[in-house]
Amino acid sequence: MAIHLTVAMRVIATGMTSVIRYVFTLTTTLIITKRAACWSLFIMALTGLSTAAFTVFAADTASSHFAANSHSNSNSNSNSNSGSSEATKSDVSHIQPPISKTIVTTIQQTWQLNLLKEALRRSDSGYQVQQMSTQMNQKRKVEEALAGTVDVFWSMTSKELEETVLPVRIPLFKGLLGNRLLIIRKSDEARFANVKTMADFRQLKAGQNRYWPDATILEVNGLPVVTSYQYTNLYPMLEGGRFDYLALGAQEISEELENHPDPALKVDSHILLQYRSPAYFFVSPKRPELAAAILAGLESMVSDGSFDEMFNRELKIEQLYREAKFEQRVIIRLDTPDLSPLTPIERTELWLDLFSMQGAK
Repeated sequence: MAIHLTVAMRVIATGMTSVIRYVFTLTTTLIITKRAACWSLFIMALTGLSTAAFTVFAADTASSHFAANSHSNSNSNSNSNSGSSEATKSDVSHIQPPISKTIVTTIQQTWQLNLLKEALRRSDSGYQVQQMSTQMNQKRKVEEALAGTVDVFWSMTSKELEETVLPVRIPLFKGLLGNRLLIIRKSDEARFANVKTMADFRQLKAGQNRYWPDATILEVNGLPVVTSYQYTNLYPMLEGGRFDYLALGAQEISEELENHPDPALKVDSHILLQYRSPAYFFVSPKRPELAAAILAGLESMVSDGSFDEMFNRELKIEQLYREAKFEQRVIIRLDTPDLSPLTPIERTELWLDLFSMQGAK
């Protein structure tokens, strides 16, 4: 609906009525495939939509179009022979195949899965979620989504990801995932406590998973990075001195350290590494109607406040703020030059207040 309104507003604002009338007249002379292509190019040029965003828009428009035509066709077909009726049904079936109500996801039993299920319930879509037990890295998830084997997964965003699969641009962690605390060696605690500036921080070496967007963000900000293709390898690499810290989202770091216990490691209490890089649900390009349903459900939750209520309860945000003491930390802010201009930064209701904090001096 938001995209439809955007189109309408831009048409009114730019006086494009006569142009649309001309395009309509032109396309009535074309066969249906060329007509669809012409309208697709026109709307994308008018709105500035990406191909992925237009796919969602087109699926929504097509659904409305065929629903309306179905009623019209049923009336007109009563005066036609059965052969013509069957041909019409066949054509519509070919263009608008039945939508599967089972969705396959790699998301495990987490806040993200609970949120997905609630969003789908809110959209009144009737979808049933089926979890895959197979563990996949980021690259594999994208490949499976493109193949249609995986319908939805979650990830921190990147330009490449948003251009490859369909992003649902509601930040799942309200920006919390881009507020990173550090796992360090206990023997280096005083070394980190002496960091006051970005120049100081650049003397320290980060460890990262090569498939995560964070690795690129750190590198473009001039921070030295050592990567591994296996996340679990990072903990022994840190203890062994291959790098100096592992940066993880504030909401996940304590649990991650508990899952990889090592008496030589601890969570740093001095630094907050911060960058704007939200996590979204990403949907297979083969399921644009699913992306629209998830977005509708999430927007409903944001609107009535239930998103925040569920977020604060499941992630124990009050307790996290007390324990992390964000305002008492030295904040190292990084740029995210690859961030999409479609990131909803101006929608303050979607973000925590961490990005406006000054931190320790």
